[in-house]
Amino acid sequence: MSWITQSLARLSRSAHPDEARDTLRTDLAGAITTGHSAGAMEKEDRDRLMGALDLSSRTVDEIMRHRALIEMVDADMPPAEIIAQVIASPHTRLPVFRGNEENILGVIHTKDLFREVDRLMRSEQASGIAAVASLDLLKVAKKPYFIPDTTALDEQMRAFLKRRTHFALVVDEYGALQGLITLEDILEEIVGDITDEFDVIHRDTGIKQEEDGAYLVPGQMTIRDLNRAMEWALPDNEANTLAGLVIHEAQMIPSEGQTFMFHGFRIDVMTRRENRITKLRLRQVAAKSR
Repeated sequence: MSWITQSLARLSRSAHPDEARDTLRTDLAGAITTGHSAGAMEKEDRDRLMGALDLSSRTVDEIMRHRALIEMVDADMPPAEIIAQVIASPHTRLPVFRGNEENILGVIHTKDLFREVDRLMRSEQASGIAAVASLDLLKVAKKPYFIPDTTALDEQMRAFLKRRTHFALVVDEYGALQGLITLEDILEEIVGDITDEFDVIHRDTGIKQEEDGAYLVPGQMTIRDLNRAMEWALPDNEANTLAGLVIHEAQMIPSEGQTFMFHGFRIDVMTRRENRITKLRLRQVAAKSR
């Protein structure tokens, strides 16, 4: 309490609100780090508090699901195939496109879809399969919500709560689709992974330790998650993912078997698919004594 009082007193003398916020955040982050180092705070508690503090300084493009990983529904598919895809999907909201995946016309929610299917099957004009064949997917799809990839996470969380929606499509400055983000994604930056009984994908860190002490890490893993899991300090100012960091440092897309040394690590490229680095091997290198 004494430390907080002194911090607030210093902030009250600050002339600029942004400077006051930055100073307070720095003081809080320092206290949290010190508390963890001294053994007064568990790692999980430190990660939650630091995650909440970092929301204002991080943007949606750092945690979004990349467009290559987005499951979409083609509006031109037969209704029976659309229903089968939605049932098999672990997601409750799916973007709907026509022609190409850049042409997103809406977002379908499974509840809205099945309400419409139920209405059609109960209608007097048709019954059973014949009723489903007249399904108009775009009739029940909601208008897509697009946001710029530079939006701060705390700002987007407030926007989700205000709009009472949990799903947004992320675009760049040219309007090209980059990915999607949900309210759950932002909350997971604070509390860690959130799973339920419908999650069919087993979530883990993806980090595997080998007998010689090296680690196998997925290329798409974010540097922030890797640092938090391993207590490392790899820089994330130039790239969001580990693969992106390797590409940035190498100034090229490496081939399988290539090895690099930077930031205190020996990094081997284990697997690559097309232009994507999918698996890397990391080993910490001891600093040379002078």
